[in-house]
Amino acid sequence: MQANKIELEILKEMVALIVYSFPPVINSDSRLLLLGSMPGVVSLQAGQYYGYPRNHFWPILYKLLGDRAPDEDYDSRLSFALKHGIALWDSIAACVRDGSLDVDIKDAVPNDIPALLASYPSVIAVGCNGAKSFSEFNKNFGKDAQVKQRDVFRLPSTSPIPTQKFRGFEDRLEAWRVILEYV
Repeated sequence: MQANKIELEILKEMVALIVYSFPPVINSDSRLLLLGSMPGVVSLQAGQYYGYPRNHFWPILYKLLGDRAPDEDYDSRLSFALKHGIALWDSIAACVRDGSLDVDIKDAVPNDIPALLASYPSVIAVGCNGAKSFSEFNKNFGKDAQVKQRDVFRLPSTSPIPTQKFRGFEDRLEAWRVILEYV
């Protein structure tokens, strides 16, 4: 009986750690699909892509496309992205993760990105925000016919955590300029 009780507690813990991505933000004018891996805890709680205030995603997008600070209102941010031909989604639909770090993602279930691309032929490129998004996308769909019809590239993560190559906002901003080819 004790073993079953322990197994039940472990199962309850795992269920509590399952996180789910948001629906895609896309329209028929979208030309570039930007994929994250899985929203972090703050973003999930806010119900917003890149909802963590220190994430560089929105400041980078606004600097490249509007040379201004991001709108405060989330719906205005989404409208800004769509107005510039940018769609948002995540490589991962669901996973087990405690916290917000990509290294803690386990048992990832992919979003059906090829189906989305088939529904939106105007999308000519897919940019992956960070290494985890890129690796999950390629592992699951790298050989898919819908994917092969498009340019696919990896961008440095917009996470505020410094890396050896990308220390802060300016480093990431420069690398993200590649998206201007598609919008």
